[in-house]
Amino acid sequence: MRKVLRVGALALGLVFLLTSTLFAAEVTLKLGHIADPKNPYAQGAQKFADLVKEKSGGTMEVKVYPSSQLGNQRDLVEGLTLGTVDMTLTSTAVLGNFHEQVAVFDLPFIFRNRSHAFKALDTVGMEIAKGLEPKGLKVLAYFENGVRNMTNNVRPIRKPEDMKGLKIRVMEQPIYIAMMKALGANPTPMAFGELFTALQKGVVDGQENPAAHIYTKRFFEVQKYISLTEHTYSAEPLVISMITWNKLTPEQQKILQEAANEAKDWQRQLAIDLEQGYWDKIRESGKCEIITDVDKEAFRKATKSVWKQFESKVGKENIEAIVNIQ
Repeated sequence: MRKVLRVGALALGLVFLLTSTLFAAEVTLKLGHIADPKNPYAQGAQKFADLVKEKSGGTMEVKVYPSSQLGNQRDLVEGLTLGTVDMTLTSTAVLGNFHEQVAVFDLPFIFRNRSHAFKALDTVGMEIAKGLEPKGLKVLAYFENGVRNMTNNVRPIRKPEDMKGLKIRVMEQPIYIAMMKALGANPTPMAFGELFTALQKGVVDGQENPAAHIYTKRFFEVQKYISLTEHTYSAEPLVISMITWNKLTPEQQKILQEAANEAKDWQRQLAIDLEQGYWDKIRESGKCEIITDVDKEAFRKATKSVWKQFESKVGKENIEAIVNIQ
């Protein structure tokens, strides 16, 4: 009887092992980013993962690590070049440190509206992104981070003069530093994961980010004023390590690209749908005043010199191509 039970247990174990092997993912990819899981591009990352699993019949799995679990944006991109991280959603500002032309999308007021941004990113952006491939980085699609706005604890910002002397956290990117200097502020480069505490303790007076980050990261709870300057539009490229990409079969590469394209469209619409709700919730909290009567044309004029300053690095032809898109 014991022998029969042992044989039965062995058989069941073998069946379980074979079944597990049959349905186990052949490829598992790690995707890291810095956003809160509720952020629209974090949701886009999960949508991408779901699509990859569906399209591959479960043979490919993307594990998403949000909230800087695998490091800050610079760490993540460097991880891709080394092959220690497979994928990330990061900013064009960070990628601009690896291929200067990508930073053209961070020039202040280069986009007329979201539609213009999407067209530019899906055409000029994908062409420029090819320059990242020799650096070990491949852009699959441009998700959306959002339209960036100023927040601070000192005074309402309605015109460029109101920026004078404010200590503003920026990404570690020359264009953002130059933009703040052009506005008379004191730019302070700082990792995103350190920002909430820096605002809370007064290490910096303010910061600039899209509505999704301002709300989901609770920046509005430690800031008095949000000014709708809409000074830049921030894309969030979905990037894969070339080391990882080259290990995949053509069919697996096709699955990732198709999933990226579908997730991109889904995520962009989600970001648009959620944005007004973030502002409404911030207003309802009563913790932060939202300044809407901002002289955007004055901000545009005050930062125009940044275009000239960086045109040789980002490419005058790229600027013209983006501006001329209809």
